[in-house]
Amino acid sequence: MSLPGPLKLTLLFLLAGATGASLTGCSRSNGQGNNARASASPTPAAIAVSTTAAVLRQLPRYFEANGSLAANQQADVAAETSGKVAAVGVDLGSSVRRGQMIVKLDDADFRIRVEQAQAQLDQAKATLRQNEAKIGLRPGQKFNPENVPEVKAARFAFELADKNLKRFEKLVETGDISRSAYDQQKSQRDQMEEQYQALIHLAQQNYATVANSQAAVDAAATQVALAKRNLGYTVVVSPMPGYVSERPADVGEYVSPQQKVATVVNLNPLRVRIDIPEEAIPQVHTGESVSVSVSGYPDRNFAGRVARVSPNVTTASRTLTIEADVENSKAELKPGQFATVRILLPQTASAVLVPQRSLRTISGSTYVFVIKNGHAEQRLVQAGQTEGDLVELKSGVAADEIVATSNVDQLSDGVAITQ
Repeated sequence: MSLPGPLKLTLLFLLAGATGASLTGCSRSNGQGNNARASASPTPAAIAVSTTAAVLRQLPRYFEANGSLAANQQADVAAETSGKVAAVGVDLGSSVRRGQMIVKLDDADFRIRVEQAQAQLDQAKATLRQNEAKIGLRPGQKFNPENVPEVKAARFAFELADKNLKRFEKLVETGDISRSAYDQQKSQRDQMEEQYQALIHLAQQNYATVANSQAAVDAAATQVALAKRNLGYTVVVSPMPGYVSERPADVGEYVSPQQKVATVVNLNPLRVRIDIPEEAIPQVHTGESVSVSVSGYPDRNFAGRVARVSPNVTTASRTLTIEADVENSKAELKPGQFATVRILLPQTASAVLVPQRSLRTISGSTYVFVIKNGHAEQRLVQAGQTEGDLVELKSGVAADEIVATSNVDQLSDGVAITQ
């Protein structure tokens, strides 16, 4: 059917408008669907973690303080005499025994002096023996003038004359002998007595010579001992067991008396000095156990005991200074090392503990992530003392709560987790 021209144009115009509206509607519909899909965010994936329950334990309590290790004994070894160093027996770091040679000085002159003194002693002893023989005195025998042969003979003659005089006294009374014979016998007896006393006096004088000779022997013996002592001084020895921390003397060097040739330190035990707060004074006593740790051995503790306690509290800091001796039989610890000292106290206290790997530090604060209903809950905590690989939490987590122990650096508050 043919339509008039004007009508045909009208229909074409209407059809074109309807088609445009349809195309526009379809275009809007497609655009809105793409925007809706673009605005929908994807669900984040859950983070896989390992977990464990916080445990409640009784922990021993202690005070903790820092100090430096020091040698309990240290000695500067010096020469007692002058001389040239002939030999050196140790070096820096050498282990030494008590009495072990440090350095040896040239001893030729000292040996000559010993030989000279010994010769003088031998001569003095010979003179002494001669003087003893003069009075019949054997070595070690106590002096008695009656033992001198001449005195013995004079005494015998005197006693015989005295007996004869007594016999003459009876005879002169009976008239058997004359008075002159008696007087002659008496005179003879008196002469024998004078001779006897004179010989005793002479023996005593000779014994004084023996005494002088003995004094000369003693003086010579002293000179020998002095010479031998000076000879001994040529060997400079360690006064104690330990290690050589310094040895300034070398072979060929001339040293003077009191000049240091080495420094020896005793490393067992070591000493550490710390300050404890005033309120802890009643709980710390000599003999209390201590535990010492150093950065060189992060996984080890060294045992010790409180050895000395200061009688005074420091006025400025209100602290009490104590010293502990630390066992160091293998010389693993060194003087000068920085040490953390724990003084164990007799009482214990309940504590909530979690593995150290469950802690995370963010901007200087410490957190753990407690797992509840499949999500991580971030908790601010205050860490306390450690017990092996566990750490005490003074706040923030209760016993038996479940905490994450792995991938904690990937967790945040509210994130979903899988175990």
